[in-house]
Amino acid sequence: MGDIVIIGAGECGVRAAFALREAGHDGAILLVGEEPHLPYERPPLSKNCPVAAKPIAEEARYAQAQIELLQASRAEAIDRAAKRVHLADGRSLVYDKLLLATGARARRFPGMEAALTLRSLDDAHAILEALGPGLKLAIVGGGFIGLELAATARGRGAAVTVIEAAPRPMARIVPGEIAEAVAARHRAAGVELILGTGVTQVREDGVALSDGRTIDADMVVAGVGAAPETRLAEAAGLKVDNGILVDGRLATSDPHIFAAGDCCRFPFDGRLVRLESWRAAQDQGTHAARAMLGSQERYASPPWFWSDQYDLTLQVAGLPDPARTHVRRALGDGAFVLFELDDAGRLAAASGIGIGNAVAKDIRLAEMMIEKGLRPDPARLADPAVNLKTLLKEETA
Repeated sequence: MGDIVIIGAGECGVRAAFALREAGHDGAILLVGEEPHLPYERPPLSKNCPVAAKPIAEEARYAQAQIELLQASRAEAIDRAAKRVHLADGRSLVYDKLLLATGARARRFPGMEAALTLRSLDDAHAILEALGPGLKLAIVGGGFIGLELAATARGRGAAVTVIEAAPRPMARIVPGEIAEAVAARHRAAGVELILGTGVTQVREDGVALSDGRTIDADMVVAGVGAAPETRLAEAAGLKVDNGILVDGRLATSDPHIFAAGDCCRFPFDGRLVRLESWRAAQDQGTHAARAMLGSQERYASPPWFWSDQYDLTLQVAGLPDPARTHVRRALGDGAFVLFELDDAGRLAAASGIGIGNAVAKDIRLAEMMIEKGLRPDPARLADPAVNLKTLLKEETA
């Protein structure tokens, strides 16, 4: 096996680089990252103030693993015929296999051009370090990033308004009962939630809403999702549709090029999905590394998400669907888990919320059930007296 080039030095790309060494690859590994910083974890960016970068790996580890890290380097083009990556500084890198781990970029809808976004370490410094008493912050979008930022801002004493076009926050991510619990916690903390209302324009002094109102703000941040970074892939002629299209091994339409993480769209449970998730980035990085070395195994890890807001932790395993039947398991102190079953009775998703790690164990066991395709008894799922670990063993036996 010859040289392997990885474009994208985020969670996925870094994980893939180290997984290649762990799997025995002895050729060159070149990891190309656009940012000047040592690769860092992104989930803490919306939660920690003052901002402090958490490295994915210490600098010495790259040298120890003989991974060449090219920081502040931008890939401009892929020459598939010559199997070369051309960089903006004029260099070109030859590859035997290429991994695109280009991630995603913050999305702005028309009218939001003046809004800030929270995607990078530099973004976090610009936004979080300005928070404090007296600041009026408007957040467009009630997803994970927007709500995490809202919680952080309230902790710093800023006045916060969250504007969400859907009738409830996190509408595409979690069941309604969990969304309501999160909304209630934000309102209790003093956040103004404006739901079911769109934004027509972000201005320097606030936000114009679709219902004619104007919200005054000193700072406006858009948290309306992310668009997959596919420009290199498209220019190279790879198949792209809301992400770089890959097969079950994470191989693209070119057998020498793979894609993983936020930028790719892959087959899962009979449909094509794209995930923006720390866990998926890690898992797919490892999977892509093995695939580039010849593994034929299909990627099948259930999606897993989490969010910390105030004292609450939200965790989700699988892909929630409000149309499915669900059963509720109360865990005490307000914590609960909602289990979703598909038409065949298989456990398809589980969403939980509670203080601290109240739901972590149950969500982990649910994730294992989802991965094994189990059909647990709904009544026993709902009964907090039934140990889920015991149920998992019984269903697996």
